[in-house]
Amino acid sequence: MMKLNLVLLVVFAGSLNLNAQNSISKNQPDKAYREVVSKRAEKIVNTLEITDPARSERVRNLIAQQYYDLNGIHDRCKAEKGKLKEKGGSREQIEAEIKALQARADSELTVLHQKYIVNLSNELSPEQIEGVRNGMTYGVLPITYAGYLDMIPELKEEEKQQIMIWLTEAREHAMDAGSSEEKHGWFGKYKGRINNYLSARSYDLKKYSEAREARIREAQQKK
Repeated sequence: MMKLNLVLLVVFAGSLNLNAQNSISKNQPDKAYREVVSKRAEKIVNTLEITDPARSERVRNLIAQQYYDLNGIHDRCKAEKGKLKEKGGSREQIEAEIKALQARADSELTVLHQKYIVNLSNELSPEQIEGVRNGMTYGVLPITYAGYLDMIPELKEEEKQQIMIWLTEAREHAMDAGSSEEKHGWFGKYKGRINNYLSARSYDLKKYSEAREARIREAQQKK
């Protein structure tokens, strides 16, 4: 009887150990991703010149959590789309259901985005929030805007304002995108809109682009 109890105890202990290992294994990707987004958030916070360590930590946690929540929405939407395709059905039906799934995800992203900005505004100045926005989108907005001003020095004030409006819209969408490729894709979409706008206002973008490249080459040769 003692031997039987000993065997049962060993089996039970082994079962607990296996369950613990499975739990750790399942949570490991989640833990690893949290570490990734925490480091990513830390890099952004380091550009904001926050002097209060406690506030710095709160902002880092807000940014990291936003990355984590965004990833959760995108992953769930992707998984649900995959299940719909596996389920089968008519092409029209699948496309309609996928469209509905994406609409729900977009609605969740909008709510999450708005809440995020409100939370940031409780900790940061408008200028610092701009820093967070640019940090989450690789600084594409200021780089692209400066590029347009450099390419077409004679842009009118109203044209500069319109370019900034569209780049700002692109950035808001890009903040919620699920990958680097998707973030850049939003800017690409709006740059197309900007280019069409400028062409309609009689700017020869090919000519201006070539002239800019020539100026850059000339400046490099002088170094």
